[in-house]
Amino acid sequence: MHLRPVLASLPAYVPGRTVPGAVKLASNESPYPALPHVVSRIAEAANGINRYPDNGAVALTEALAAKYGVSPERVAVGCGSVSLCTQLVQAVADADEEVMFAWRSFEAYPILSAISGASSVQVPLKDYVHDLDSMAEHITGKTRLIFVCNPNNPTGTAVTREALLAFLRRVPDDVTVALDEAYREYVRDPEVADGLTLLDAHPNLIVLRTFSKAYGLAGLRVGYAVASDPLLASALRQTQVPFSISSLAQAAALASLEPEAETQLLERVAGVVGERDRVQGELAAMGYDIPPSQSNFVWFDLGERTAAWAAGCEERGVIVRAFAGQGARVTISSADENDRFLAAAAALI
Repeated sequence: MHLRPVLASLPAYVPGRTVPGAVKLASNESPYPALPHVVSRIAEAANGINRYPDNGAVALTEALAAKYGVSPERVAVGCGSVSLCTQLVQAVADADEEVMFAWRSFEAYPILSAISGASSVQVPLKDYVHDLDSMAEHITGKTRLIFVCNPNNPTGTAVTREALLAFLRRVPDDVTVALDEAYREYVRDPEVADGLTLLDAHPNLIVLRTFSKAYGLAGLRVGYAVASDPLLASALRQTQVPFSISSLAQAAALASLEPEAETQLLERVAGVVGERDRVQGELAAMGYDIPPSQSNFVWFDLGERTAAWAAGCEERGVIVRAFAGQGARVTISSADENDRFLAAAAALI
């Protein structure tokens, strides 16, 4: 049997663990179940699972286009935004070309780049935030794609509109910039740009979003991209695995976009943001120094203490996401689960 040599050095994606009886704060999931009417639509769609789903997700694509005031040709739907990241790398980068991203950032970026055969260019964060000036300086003739995760996973920090615009002006037109906004709904800093408002002025920009986080559909896998250029959205559809967005996922996403659902979504997001502010305040009072988060998680820069600290949390019934030798990411959840985590954090300070 012959396997590609790249597999021997391919980093593994590490999902958050689930431990019976423990609070799982490792995967940035919503603490809320799907809305009742969304569950009803999923149940209705289940009656038709003997049939293939709509390969083009036409109804969902049109609903998203209407929501954001763009043509459907500029929208692509995928099996979660990470699938769209994969399709994007495949669409724009050849084996001898480069994919750039900050580090540490979303851990799938280097995996997806390696699988495609492209080279990864990792630019260190500066004060936990994307160093966009340094990233611009690292652009070469082989750069084909730049991921900007905003807010950044796992640090929760965000770049400002001014910094992002200055960066986009320095990126050549033939380099695609993917603004990964999986946590956009949790942003409250008015200085942080909404990437969708920048598309018309930057033809090489594409914005990625997901129904997994704020919408609470992580288990169904559905995300979407809005591109400045319809050709880029078309390329994503070309690189899509056929029938990858299930009929249940499409039905749930469509139901989540209805006015009633959007109102309830805003209330739920506001609750998470309120808990985020409370948790950050209590951690600061304990003496923890964490960067201000614009997402639904917080970052602990623990260095070599990371593994021991995460193990201490687990001993106290709380599962966090540890990045060995660097730090830990902790999801903001319900008030009760956050209290359990705060008690563990206080014991480990």
